[in-house]
Amino acid sequence: MAIESKKAVVAAIIANAAIAVIKFVAGSMTGSSAMISEGIHSLVDTGNGGLLYHGLRRGARPADHHHPFGHGMEVYFWSLIVAVSIFGIGGGMSIYEGISHIRHPAPLANPTINYVVLALAAVFESISFGVAWKAFRTTRGSRRTFAAIHHGKDPSMFTVLFEDSAALIGLVVAFVGVFLSHLLHLPVLDGAASVAIGLILVCAAGWLAYESKSLLMGEAADPEMVAAIREIALADPAVIGLGVVLTMHLGPDEVLLNIEVQFTEGLPAEAIHAAVHRIEECINGPYPEVSRIFIEVEVPPDGAVVAPAS
Repeated sequence: MAIESKKAVVAAIIANAAIAVIKFVAGSMTGSSAMISEGIHSLVDTGNGGLLYHGLRRGARPADHHHPFGHGMEVYFWSLIVAVSIFGIGGGMSIYEGISHIRHPAPLANPTINYVVLALAAVFESISFGVAWKAFRTTRGSRRTFAAIHHGKDPSMFTVLFEDSAALIGLVVAFVGVFLSHLLHLPVLDGAASVAIGLILVCAAGWLAYESKSLLMGEAADPEMVAAIREIALADPAVIGLGVVLTMHLGPDEVLLNIEVQFTEGLPAEAIHAAVHRIEECINGPYPEVSRIFIEVEVPPDGAVVAPAS
């Protein structure tokens, strides 16, 4: 999953960097507020892609003394920073630029350049979106898109989807703003389009922040995975019952598992120890992302069995 995430992020960085340049050139040549806002949008997206890539690289570092569970949650931190960036810089500056143009409207110099740039931008954004969507489809399973995003554990993946979706919608809004502004000789509409683009970015940032916050606070593993893990543990011949099953994502591909297991009464410590290792191996087979497993042995009421847990 990490490789697919990096491909999507790198594709987004390249596409947004190219788009930002041509948008700013077109905006400066025509005086279009919507194009300037779109340039800001693409520039912010380029920087955000860099932050996400930075988070993926830092999150891949191995565990150490200061971070015994690894650095996987850094991805969640940087995705939250990206959300703040989109909200404050992208959305805020676009709205400000639009309001300024509404208060001091100026006719567009040559709207044809804007149309050409918007068409090129749509091509680049579509390519970036296609890469991100292909990577996303490999991880969403049978869930619908919005459900898969909500239950997804890799924020770099759905962040690129959010950004590219918002960018494509923003391009449509910019086209409508430029077209109507030129057709109706109402330059104020160009500023209104800029404000609309800013509001789109604010909404995308709010949703991304909500999803990132949930992961950063320590979100549990997928319910289907937890149910499967319970079945695996109960299937062991030495197990007669389970207590609490606790999970938490330490990163997109790392899950911590703490499970209370009750073994058959009277089993010797060696048999329980062997059963613990069997359960761990059976869990790691289909779910290698469960990298930290802690099995707590429930002691029978008479206290006859005492065994080590792993």
